[in-house]
Formats: sequence, structure tokens, C-alpha cells
Amino acid sequence: MNSPQRGPGEAGALTEAVGTSGGALGGRLAGTEAFHGQDPETAALPCISRVSPTKCQARTRLYRNGQLELEGFPVADISDYVTDRDVTVWLDLRDPDHDDLGVLSEEFGLHPLAIEDAGYERQRPKLDRYRTHLFVTAYAVKLDTGTGQLAASEIDAFITDRALITIRKDDGLDIGAVVDRWDADSDLAKFGVAYLLHGLLDYIVDGHFAAVQGLDEAVESLEDDLFADAPMSMQVQRHSFELRKSLVLLRRIVLPMREVVNSLMRPDLHVVPDEMMPYYRDVYDHVLRAADWTDSLRDLVTTIRETNLTIQGNRLGIITKKVTSWAAIVAVPTLVTGYYGMNVPYPGFDQKAGFYTAVGIMVVAAVLLYIVFKRKDWL
Repeated sequence: MNSPQRGPGEAGALTEAVGTSGGALGGRLAGTEAFHGQDPETAALPCISRVSPTKCQARTRLYRNGQLELEGFPVADISDYVTDRDVTVWLDLRDPDHDDLGVLSEEFGLHPLAIEDAGYERQRPKLDRYRTHLFVTAYAVKLDTGTGQLAASEIDAFITDRALITIRKDDGLDIGAVVDRWDADSDLAKFGVAYLLHGLLDYIVDGHFAAVQGLDEAVESLEDDLFADAPMSMQVQRHSFELRKSLVLLRRIVLPMREVVNSLMRPDLHVVPDEMMPYYRDVYDHVLRAADWTDSLRDLVTTIRETNLTIQGNRLGIITKKVTSWAAIVAVPTLVTGYYGMNVPYPGFDQKAGFYTAVGIMVVAAVLLYIVFKRKDWL
């Protein structure tokens, strides 16, 4: 029954989604590292289960009475452990296929619709309620400050009374960092699944907040470029367009998270005990701040784009005014030389006085026009 796990170069490795560009919701990521640089093959190494009925890589942890007791134990043993009221189990599947998700249904009795949603990509962040469990979809994000592109990595989670099951569609979410966060708050492990879920959501939302901060800094840099002495219209337009795309994507991720976190705190769900409620309120506060910040930044980027177009129009008007003024200055000498160039007798014809008169008219007229245009700020 135990099938070999997929290797890093086999089916299930990261591939670029067709038609996506560094930030499409649910698009597969291209690369061999998690968002924060860890190797996905070795992240949370002690938790990797060596014996699993799934072909994908699996990680397991078991807490008993608030104490970490086991890591990396066989996935098939989970069904035996979860019958103990003192036990909390975490199972993580990395890029599972349809058969791997079928194993979840057998081990935990999860609803077929939830299993079907876990197999789909590009789900919106949401919380679905079933009779025996909850199903949550969320996204981890990372901003490329150089290009302004936002990458998103989908993670699904099944929440039961004694188990948290995470499904990662790709390696964007740094699962090792999530485990480190759990270990840093190990004094909360006595609250079971609420403790594990809080660590996961807190890490994801902190990533949202960091992305918003990065976008804010990028917008400030864009404002400096906008009013630079050297014109950078194309660069500003391109960068502002990428930032707006990233803000739209981030807004699609952050706004539904308000409903997700708020719903998890509902007393009728019995997910968050009273002792954990302040921690979830803190996560909810971060979600609200990130959502509000995203909206304000989106409006600011739109204003920057409109301002850039206005500046370009003003610069074009100044250039047109200067070219027209110089053309008027050049027109007078052209008129004089055209008149004196006619092959007919005129005052001073065939005399040096006529030549000097023509040169004098041209110089005096050009200087007078230059002074007039300069006073009118046309030059």
C-alpha cells in the first residue's frame, strides 16, 4: 500500500502555469525554492514521513497534552491517534494528486466536495463548513521589489476536532517557517488545533502585511521617479502597471481573508477557545490593516499614473512652445534673406550697405523676438 514518494524532478515538481505572469491567483510557481529561500525537499526535515500511502511528500506531527511527542510517523497511523482526546495531529501533503487526496478521505472521512475543492486550483480564499470539519483556502504571497510582481501560493487546510491537514499546491509557502513559528509558541500547544491553525494563519497574514509594506515602498520610489529631472515616462508607466496588477491580486487575496478569520472566531464553530481569542483577534487586525492599506495604495497608484500622463502632457506643451518660439525667431531671418535674395533691384542692391542692412535687420529682429519670448516664458 505504501507507494514511493515523488522525486524533485518527477510529476509534481513546480511548473509555470500557462497564461500566468508572476502573480496570477493560483498559478503554479516556477523555481526550486520556497518564498523565503528554504529547500522544499528538506524543509521541516524531522517531520517528513518516510512511510506514507501517498505518492507525494508528507509531513506529520503529534502533540499530546500540549507536548510535541512524535514527528515524521507513518501517515497510516493517524487514524489510530486521532481517536485519543488528548492528541492533536498535523498532516501536510505537498502537491498531492487525486489518489493522494483519496487517502485523506479514507483516513479522516472528509466530505467529497471538500476533497474536490482541494484538487482544484485558483480557488478564492474561503471557509466552508461541513458536518465533521471545516475547509479553508488561503494564499501565501511574496513581492518581487525589483519588478513589482506578486507571486501567490495556494494552501488548503482541513480542520477537524483533533487534526489540521494542510494541502500545498506548490512550494511557495515555506512550511519550515510555519513549523518554526509553532515551536516558538509551543506554550500554546495545549489548545490543540486552534494553536496549529493560528500559527499557520499568522504566518500567512504576516506575509500579506509584508507584501503591502513592500508595495508601499515601491509606490514611494515610483513617486520619486515621477518628479525626477530626467523624464522616465515609460519606466514609470511600466512599473506602475505592474504595481497595480500586484495590488489587484493582493486585494483579491486579502479581502476574503477578513471573512475567513472572522468566521473562524464564531462561537458556534467551536474552533477557537476563549484563551486563544486574543491571538486570533490580532491576526484579524492585521488582515484589516492590510486590506485597508491595499485599497489606499491602489488609489495612489492610479493617481500616480494619471499624474504621470499629466506631466507628460505639460512637458509636451513646454516643448511645443519652445519649438514654436525658435521657429518664429528663425522665420524673420528667413523672410529677410528671401526678400534680399530676389533677383530684382532694391534699395542698396549691389552695394555693401544693402548687405549690412539685411544682416542688421536679421540680428535685431532675432534679438528682439528672443527677449520678448523670454519675458513671456516661452523659451
